[in-house]
Amino acid sequence: MRRLLLAMLFVLPLWVLADTTAGGHTFTPPQGFTKSGAGQQVVLTAPEGDATVTLVDIAGAVDAKDAAAQAWKAAQPAFNRELRLASERPSRSGWVDQIAFNYHTAPNEKRTVQAIAMRASTGDGKSWVVLLLDAADATLEKRGAPIGTFFASLRPRGYDRENLAGKTPHALGPEMVEQLKAFVAEGMRQLDIPGVGLGFVSDGKVVWAGGLGVRELGKPERIDADTLFMAASNTKAMTSALAARAVDAGKLRWDQPAAQAYPRFRLGDAQAGRSVQIRHLFCACTGMPRQDLEWIFASGKAPARSVFEQLAVMQPTSRFGEVFQYSNLMAAAGGYIAADALRPGKELGAAYDESMREMLFKPLGMSRTTFDFAQALAGNHASPHGDRLDGTTQLARMDLNYTIIPARPAGAVWTTPRDLSRWVLMELGKGNTPEGQPLISEANWRERYQPQVGVSEDVTYGMGLFVDRQLGITVVTHGGDLLGFHSNMIWLPDYGVGVTILTNSDAGQQLRGPFQRKLMELLFDARPEADERLKVAAANRRAELAKQRELLTLPVPPAAAASLASRYRNATIGSIRVRKRAGKVEFVFDRWKSEVALRNNVDGTQSFFTIDPGPGIEFVRDAKAAKPTLILRDAQHEYRFEAP
Repeated sequence: MRRLLLAMLFVLPLWVLADTTAGGHTFTPPQGFTKSGAGQQVVLTAPEGDATVTLVDIAGAVDAKDAAAQAWKAAQPAFNRELRLASERPSRSGWVDQIAFNYHTAPNEKRTVQAIAMRASTGDGKSWVVLLLDAADATLEKRGAPIGTFFASLRPRGYDRENLAGKTPHALGPEMVEQLKAFVAEGMRQLDIPGVGLGFVSDGKVVWAGGLGVRELGKPERIDADTLFMAASNTKAMTSALAARAVDAGKLRWDQPAAQAYPRFRLGDAQAGRSVQIRHLFCACTGMPRQDLEWIFASGKAPARSVFEQLAVMQPTSRFGEVFQYSNLMAAAGGYIAADALRPGKELGAAYDESMREMLFKPLGMSRTTFDFAQALAGNHASPHGDRLDGTTQLARMDLNYTIIPARPAGAVWTTPRDLSRWVLMELGKGNTPEGQPLISEANWRERYQPQVGVSEDVTYGMGLFVDRQLGITVVTHGGDLLGFHSNMIWLPDYGVGVTILTNSDAGQQLRGPFQRKLMELLFDARPEADERLKVAAANRRAELAKQRELLTLPVPPAAAASLASRYRNATIGSIRVRKRAGKVEFVFDRWKSEVALRNNVDGTQSFFTIDPGPGIEFVRDAKAAKPTLILRDAQHEYRFEAP
């Protein structure tokens, strides 16, 4: 996952003046970083001192590979890392011929090294700009926002940003719907996605809702307007709407301390915990990191109160309000606190489910939307799919997705193209139902859109909503990602237009961005970029899967399998049972399981990767430990599993 970070970095708004490179290109330095260097180099160093971004102007290079080599020689003369993968990036913001070079690092380095070479579309064809990233993974995740600001703000000399302000959009009618459906169908073909649910809304009504493809590979049932998908983190916008209803009812205040509203709320850092207001539970601005592994490996049968037990020992890793850091557990806590205020005395999970159903879904006519997994899976639903090691798509088991149930206000909703379109109509209606009935007061509907923390130059995060003004118009979005399900909802408040997309494959993650861009192109005659973005996304997916397969050994060789104990345990995460049978090695966790493959790392260590589907989660064997030990990491945390 860390190799993909630079394509998805979160960034802060431009509140400092732009700087200029030796070649006359402009950029915004990352907030909090120190600037050094001279001549053709600009070196930007994170406050922690273990992450640098270096910008190098190259006067003449044969191609991107040559430009990157020259940049490393200038910045780090002794650089000799082996190239892992070179990936094309689509042309945008005046840059062309972009190639990202990712280099091998050992997992125990906990480091990401990358170069991105690019040419200005208006340049002489020989001059290049190269960005060099050499960063500790913990700092890269924590400081991803300011690093991304720098990356996104870099523009060629004389480049005029695209601006759609003042343009009159074309009507989102049947003709445009067919064009967008055709684009999605082509994306499904290129990315090997079995099924997609779509919804299009305009002028206060659903223009079209339905689907393309099948619910499950190998079966004939088609996606339709009422097919249920997991919408994952799109749940957050719905949960913040529940909090808005609690504020409307006088049960909560946005500026109320969370611990006052619900005394069991606390964080591992007491001062940070006291600073959290109700609005901050949804803002991704408190300094709390993702730390998702602790719920991914927990039991899906854990009670809702376990969210508060987990938060009580978690520590923020940045200052309050400093940077965007996404926290699923904070959003889950916000949903449960709102539900407790509205349905006091009930078990938290039941209070939340009932409140969402009675106060939001029923009034909106979202009759199929639910948090009941058994109900969803018993009827018309899409099944999740992932990637085989050979690059083809396979049916995935649902078991890992059950782990979100205890934290369901952050991401466990099941919904349909028809229902999700009605949600977008409510957002476009400023809190009113599609029939014009008040649901949320306009004041509290609007409060959810107010900027809580910066996400890029022109993107802010409100309460479970991204508000994007980078094209000169306001676009509101949120996405959702779980195993085999990837989705997005997008609306333009000033134009009364919105779309939703729900996919049943991990490859769907690569379709969402090009789909949104295609919408802008068709509505506003924006620069044609969507087709190239889709083509590049599909090619990079194939290349990444091929490289992963090249690096992994399956089945696990007998000697490596013999090095594994039968059981491991970590006090925080839980247990791993290792099952060896029929030449396969499986890791069995509390709620889910997966076959694993072996990777021999550049430093001589070995890693075991879950692959159902995969490759996914990495466990590094510590051969130097006194007893069998596996190490599991996210960017900012480490968990050691030891044999009993």
